[in-house]
Amino acid sequence: MANVLPPEFSRRMDESDDELFYQYPRLLVHIDEYAIADVGEIYDRLLPKKGEILDLMSSWRSHLPKTLELKRVVGLGLNRAEMADNPALTDIVIHNVNRQPRLPLDDASFDGAVMTVSVQYLTRPIEVFADVGRLLRPQGPFIVTFSNRMFPTKAISLWQMASEQQRPEIVKRYFAEARTFENIELIDHSRRAGVPSDPIWAVVGYKKTP
Repeated sequence: MANVLPPEFSRRMDESDDELFYQYPRLLVHIDEYAIADVGEIYDRLLPKKGEILDLMSSWRSHLPKTLELKRVVGLGLNRAEMADNPALTDIVIHNVNRQPRLPLDDASFDGAVMTVSVQYLTRPIEVFADVGRLLRPQGPFIVTFSNRMFPTKAISLWQMASEQQRPEIVKRYFAEARTFENIELIDHSRRAGVPSDPIWAVVGYKKTP
């Protein structure tokens, strides 16, 4: 895997503009309540309290726990109506990361960033990850959480071809190839005791200190 995915890995069944696919709001969650609780626990443990956070590829809900008492949460996504209904967001940015991986935000303007169950839709993931690094302050965490759910027509072929065991390794490679993160860690919540629920994995990397 190089700095840019080979074309055969980034292809999708539906190559139409993402704005068309996301033009209508989908006011629903994509993982079950137990998986949502897992995501919230991960964010609560790893994100800095009272910080400024970027919610990348944001939508209707961010699953950011109120206990974080965040100062600012910027949602960046494609559907304004979805993000307008998200109580966690303080600011909304409409932007297509697949068309333009450089995000319209200032350098070192966030204490942390999250991407929730959306990494499978990135066609230029390494470029996006590198730019998230640009936006983070030193040692700011970027937390990418994902399950085994997807819109199959919009997920890239690399993700669809990979097994559940391979997908965390793919995300770890995105972090490594971006070259702006260190202490990259996998958190595996795919096999939990109790009520059966959607599996959750998280990969986190920390912005390198200059």
